[in-house]
Amino acid sequence: MRFTDDNSVIAAAFCRAILVGIEKERDGGARSMDELAALAEAVGAEVAGILPQVRETPDRRTYIGKGKLDELAELCASMEADTVICNDELSGIQLRNLEDRLGLRVIDRTILILDIFAARAGSREGKLQVELAQLRYRLPRLTGFGKALSSQGGGIGTRGPGEKKLETDRRHIQSRMDEIKKELAEAAAHRQVQRARRKKSGLPLVALVGYTNAGKSAVMNHILRATENGDKAVFEKDMLFATLDTYRRRVCMRDNKEFILVDTVGFVSKLPHSLVKAFRATLEEVAEADLLVHVVDASRADCDFQTDVVSEVLAELGASGNDRITAYNKADLIGDPARLLHAPPGVLPVSATRGDNMDKLLAAIESAIFRDLRSVRLLIPYDRGDIVSYLSEKTPVSERAYTEEGTLVATKLREADYRRLEPYALRSGDA
Repeated sequence: MRFTDDNSVIAAAFCRAILVGIEKERDGGARSMDELAALAEAVGAEVAGILPQVRETPDRRTYIGKGKLDELAELCASMEADTVICNDELSGIQLRNLEDRLGLRVIDRTILILDIFAARAGSREGKLQVELAQLRYRLPRLTGFGKALSSQGGGIGTRGPGEKKLETDRRHIQSRMDEIKKELAEAAAHRQVQRARRKKSGLPLVALVGYTNAGKSAVMNHILRATENGDKAVFEKDMLFATLDTYRRRVCMRDNKEFILVDTVGFVSKLPHSLVKAFRATLEEVAEADLLVHVVDASRADCDFQTDVVSEVLAELGASGNDRITAYNKADLIGDPARLLHAPPGVLPVSATRGDNMDKLLAAIESAIFRDLRSVRLLIPYDRGDIVSYLSEKTPVSERAYTEEGTLVATKLREADYRRLEPYALRSGDA
């Protein structure tokens, strides 16, 4: 394992890789290996072979055990591979022992995912989050890189008994991590101000969640187009982790109802803990959402497995109890439509690209987040034209009349608006 100056730890393009993993049937080992192959291909690697190892726990020193390691060495030689990718997070000792025995570059699932994130992060905050996760990964593994890090470091502050390069690297990494944490804290404070402003406005928050490449961004863009907000479209592409940055869009519906729609980073099995920790601040909105729309790729045979993974990540984020709508996306790509008959009750099959049932999904979202709207009749004094303008622009006004006392408005209000405008509310029997 070698780290480069730009924080990318693999130059996987055009490399030939052998995938190695511990398979335990109860953990979906085979499906996890298929996903590892997709992750490797996502960074341009050619998968030359797959070598599973059936055992309950990884070997502490070599990950797959000495006998299987010999078999791996033979496979690498016969397939002319130059990289080995392991399907679990490896310790520094495991990395060093594998590289010493194979004489090849060895990377693990965690650093592969981190490398994809490093290449695709677009915002300043996203790049910092990925770099922090990379440094958290690297710090405890410095001792696993052998003699390359044991030489004396030079320069100011390293004279006297001397400071080993290992110690210098550890100090530099820790210093950089402190800098990043400070910058992320400032970004989190700014986001907290924005969140407080949103709460004050009373706008409901709807978060799209799901496995990577389930089509969350496509669902978001369809909703934006359907509500005449197509100019706010976000990036979408049929690829793993196409969206890493959190996108927020204000959705304005035809009857003046508004809500905030959030597109979040996709999940994946064995998502590195360091990455979840780094992105936790960004994903806080998932836990605070009024409604989660769980987008599932129904065209995949293992969609139940992916659904379970998403549920586990939501539980880790403290969002398992949020109100939720489940949308089976890509329903038009299902080879056997009878599969939908076995879907859980309440699941809505949709196609974001073709538009199938997307009107029903939008109606379900509207019903869920606006079910608590209160029907009211308000008598607004003529000197408070600002309130009438607000109601006309932001609420579904069904009646407007002009009386001697002021403007009579019939509409539906969110609880926050009702509390603010309650002094103008008419009771039953009032004019």
